[in-house]
Amino acid sequence: MVTYEQRQEQLRSRPRTWLVTGSAGFIGSNLLETLLRLDQKVIGLDNFATGHRRNLLLVKDTVTEAQWQKFRFIEGDIRDLDTCRKACRGVELVLHQAALGSVPRSIENPVESNSANVTGFVNMLHAAHGAGVGRMVFAGSSATYGDHPGLPKLEPRIGRPLSPYGLTKYINELYAEVFARCYGFDTVALRYFNVFGPRQDPDGAYAAVIPRWILAMMRNDTVFINGDGETGRDFCYIDNVVQANLLAATVEDPAAVNQVYNIALNDKTSLNELHQLLRGLLKQRYPHLKQAPPVYRDFRQGDVRFSQADISKAKKLLGYRPAWRVRQGLARAVDWYVANTPDSAPLERPARRSPVAAPALAGAM
Repeated sequence: MVTYEQRQEQLRSRPRTWLVTGSAGFIGSNLLETLLRLDQKVIGLDNFATGHRRNLLLVKDTVTEAQWQKFRFIEGDIRDLDTCRKACRGVELVLHQAALGSVPRSIENPVESNSANVTGFVNMLHAAHGAGVGRMVFAGSSATYGDHPGLPKLEPRIGRPLSPYGLTKYINELYAEVFARCYGFDTVALRYFNVFGPRQDPDGAYAAVIPRWILAMMRNDTVFINGDGETGRDFCYIDNVVQANLLAATVEDPAAVNQVYNIALNDKTSLNELHQLLRGLLKQRYPHLKQAPPVYRDFRQGDVRFSQADISKAKKLLGYRPAWRVRQGLARAVDWYVANTPDSAPLERPARRSPVAAPALAGAM
């Protein structure tokens, strides 16, 4: 089995042309950065619905000028088939990350979620196949498991969807399977479990729990915990997800292709534990956190109670070896947000800000 380190060296010696959809987003921009550092040629596609131009500028600052010149950006929407076709021209490998995430967002607007996550996904499949792309790796979600109670989660065992978002991600897997059967087009689905790390957006109604809480703690806002705090998640640092994408895109074993894989740690961290970890990492720099308990509120509609992944399949067939544990990743993420968040100087503040300002979310990616 080729290791991730060996695969990176192979890519340096034989660069490919990649398309990263959602390249201005959290996961997409981290994939973009890694590929450029490996001297790959990359085309990025994003409509900035949830991504940010600043993420592209941050990537530019981390790579050399020669590496940045290998990047070409297309501003466009995956819901437009012609845009997808344009983006796929001359591409060897696609990493499809563009989607409208968030369980609450999908419950509030299922039509919009379906349009981006299903219509946009089929457009990408059709365009990539028509352009002769060798393989498409795409972002799945642990939300696909729905109401199945078993732990840890095994890829073949899913339940009924709990949200439109979870349903769209399952439909993606079904469409990929059909394209493999009908057209011989190779794909790999990666079911992400609560990805976190630098450049994940802490603002907005649908922000994920980790960046939202980090920002709230830094600014002395109230931190809300949905439910009793014992809800558990398999939090996965972004570098592990980048590794999985590159391995899935380049794996040579035919048995490893046209498969679905859990991408996580096979670990479970409760929201109470997560709060303690983040508070511990930040309180030396932000003394107000020494007396800043969270506020508990109702469980959130569409959320599963516990989520934990069996990653043995990804280890066996892809060579996936997650290098970052939760605490390591949180420490790195905290350092990044402290360094990159305006008005984040460590100060002793006399009072906490309005509890209305900082709702915390704990949905699946």
